[in-house]
Amino acid sequence: MSRKVAVVTGSSSGIGAATARLFARKGYDVVINYSRNPEPAHAVADECRALGAEVLVLRANVADDADCRALAQAVEEKWGRCDALVNNAGTTKFVAAANLEGLSGQDFHDIYDVNVVGAFQMIRALAPLMKRHPGAGIVNVSSVASVSGIGSSVAYMASKGALNAMTFGLARVLAPEVRINAVGPGMVETPWLQNGLGAERYEATRQAYMKSTPLAATIQPEDVADACFWLCDGARKTTGEFMLIDSGRVKFPLL
Repeated sequence: MSRKVAVVTGSSSGIGAATARLFARKGYDVVINYSRNPEPAHAVADECRALGAEVLVLRANVADDADCRALAQAVEEKWGRCDALVNNAGTTKFVAAANLEGLSGQDFHDIYDVNVVGAFQMIRALAPLMKRHPGAGIVNVSSVASVSGIGSSVAYMASKGALNAMTFGLARVLAPEVRINAVGPGMVETPWLQNGLGAERYEATRQAYMKSTPLAATIQPEDVADACFWLCDGARKTTGEFMLIDSGRVKFPLL
């Protein structure tokens, strides 16, 4: 097979959908992954096919190891290769950081199961396939919340910090055949975030974010997709890095 293959988890909307479309546009065949509702996933798949890609639409809950291994097996049977993995699937619970009683131990477990354990299980399932094609790349979609102390909840911030640490550790383990990096988006304009914050709070947060960044801009899903593609397909000497995509919010705050 001459065409490369990309697996993007949580790719039925938002960052994942934008990333899948970009890989398709750049000549990759793609796996569209969803955990609940198949309809948006099939809509993204149709867009990718229109861009010339061959597509597999696969349901998998990344928190379930058996689902991750089944997805990897389906990719091997279909194409016999995997050149890029973008671990985008994620979850949170919207709880103000000061509300310590708003999070239970189970909330932490639920969020870690997807954001950390799920990413690990996908990497473990696909690593043997990826190592067959040296130069393959993995990107873990983390968050600016992992280094800013601001996010949807303390559990979410902590999970993304753990994801960063896991990325650094696996960069040693998977080398030299496979590179692995993480990206840390700032405020990404998606319906998921708007639904989580509510319309009024979302708009206030968006305006405040733009005022506090040197580039005076929030982040679009396509901005994150650009970084994910470059780290997978290019960046041949880059591994174990954490790249902020936040309009300069963390390093050069204006407020």
